[in-house]
Amino acid sequence: MSGGTAAEPLRVVVADDQELVRAGFAMILDAQPDIEVVAEAADGSEAITAVRAHAPDVALLDIRMPGMDGLTATAEVCAGTATRVIILTTFDLDAYVFEALRAGASGFLLKDVRRDDLAHAVRVVAGGESLLSPSVTSRLIAHCTSASAAVPPLPDPRFDSLTSREAETLRLLARGLTNPEIAATMVISEHTVKTHVSSVLAKLGLRDRIQAVIAAYEAGLVVPGRAESSASLRRRNSRGVSP
Repeated sequence: MSGGTAAEPLRVVVADDQELVRAGFAMILDAQPDIEVVAEAADGSEAITAVRAHAPDVALLDIRMPGMDGLTATAEVCAGTATRVIILTTFDLDAYVFEALRAGASGFLLKDVRRDDLAHAVRVVAGGESLLSPSVTSRLIAHCTSASAAVPPLPDPRFDSLTSREAETLRLLARGLTNPEIAATMVISEHTVKTHVSSVLAKLGLRDRIQAVIAAYEAGLVVPGRAESSASLRRRNSRGVSP
């Protein structure tokens, strides 16, 4: 991967079956000094071919395309390459968004995204972060909570490798807390939080924070119905009560 240095701009593949949308996104991104669109695709199959041929840092995939859709393409790209995926959708309540996140997508954008936000999203995801708005994060947590309440969690031996502090970090992350909020709750530095998060992702074999949230609920690390606000967690922590 390029890492987005001045000499090596971030490489992007744009896939959308609507030519004007695809061309518009490519034009906006190509205008950025640190981003280069290396290929365009009209469907999921073409997108996978382009990703394998160009090894981009990020692939923008429309979730609804003829032939192979963005959901199927996301699963293949995330399973077989190091390219990170941003899903493009018309509505933020698209029924397939959660499935795309489970497949490994690092976030999603509405197609009416502002040009500055589009470029910012590519940089954020290429840098290893996930891209979800607070409202979408809340819906993701609610979705996972509902699913885990309906299906009993299955034992996952991967979680045995987590230290107590890493497990606590993951629980707070799964409840929707940001790094600064986790740091305040655990009374540690943000740098230490980032270290814990990185260790959790490595030990569990996960790509990003989104998959960590899903995994925490599926494994029963976070109990449905017991989510708490960051303020209440900090108050409880100050009284010495463990989560």
